[in-house]
Amino acid sequence: MRNSVAFAISLLVTVLALGLAWLLDDGTQRIAGLPLLPALALFAFMVQWAVYVPSFLGRTEHYYDLAGSLTYASVILLAAVLGTPDARGWVIAALVLVWCGRLGSFLFARVKRSGKDGRFDDIKPHWGRFLMAWTFQGLWVFMTLLAALIAVTGPAAAGWDAWASVGLSVWAAGFAIEAVADRQKSAFRADPANRGDFIRHGLWAWSRHPNYFGEITLWTGIAIMATPAMSGWQWLGWASPLFVFWLLNRVSGIPMLEKRADATWGGQPAYEAYKARTPVLFPRPPGR
Repeated sequence: MRNSVAFAISLLVTVLALGLAWLLDDGTQRIAGLPLLPALALFAFMVQWAVYVPSFLGRTEHYYDLAGSLTYASVILLAAVLGTPDARGWVIAALVLVWCGRLGSFLFARVKRSGKDGRFDDIKPHWGRFLMAWTFQGLWVFMTLLAALIAVTGPAAAGWDAWASVGLSVWAAGFAIEAVADRQKSAFRADPANRGDFIRHGLWAWSRHPNYFGEITLWTGIAIMATPAMSGWQWLGWASPLFVFWLLNRVSGIPMLEKRADATWGGQPAYEAYKARTPVLFPRPPGR
C-alpha cells in the first residue's frame, strides 16, 4: 500500500469516528468549544499521533501497546472528570482502568522482553502505513470505549440495577479468562523446554484464543452495564463489543496469529490434531 493511500485511509477513519461521536453526544457538555464525546475521540487520536512521531523516527513499535493503554486510561478519566457519572458510571470507569492497567503492563513487558512485535516489521519503514496503524489504534480506543463513554458522560441512569449487576458479572468472567490465559501462555513461553512448541493446555485446550474470548466478553459486560444510560442514537454504543469481536476475529487478532501458527507448525501431526479438536474462539471442553 502506498503512503498516500494509507494517509487518506487514516484521515477518513478519523473523520468517521468524529462524526459518530458528534451523532451520539447528548449536547449537555462541551470542552474547548467541542461537544464532549467528539473532544474525547479527537484526544484519543491526538495521543496516538504524538507518540507515532518519535516511534517512526526511531523505527520502533515498543510503545504502541503502552500508548494504547494510557490512552484508554486518559480518555475514561477525562470522561469521568468532565462528565456527570453516577455510581454505575464510576464503576465502569474503574473497570476500564483495571483492565487497561493489567493488559497494558503485560503487553509492554512482553514486547520489551521479546525485543520486537512482528506485526510491524513490514510497515515501520513506511510513514503512511505506520501512521495508519497508530490511527487505527485511536479508532480502537474510541470504538471500544463507546458504551462506557455514553454511561460515564451521560445523565444519571436508573441507579444500580440488574443490568449493572449482570454486566459486572460478565465483565469479571471475561477479565478472569483473559488474565489467566495470558498468564498461562507467559509461563509456557518462559520455560526453555517449550521453545519452538505451541501451548495446548489450560484454557488453551478449550480455545485456540481464550484471551481474545475473554476480551470480547468483558467489553460485552461493559455494554450490558451501560445499557440503561442509552437512548436514541446512543444505542449504537452496543457497537463497542461488536467492534471488538470484528477486530479480533477478522482483522488484527486471530487471522494474523493463525497464519503465523500455520506457517510455523502447519503439517505437524500434533498441531493439526490440536486445530481439529480445539475451537478457534468460543471455548469448548477438551476431548469433545
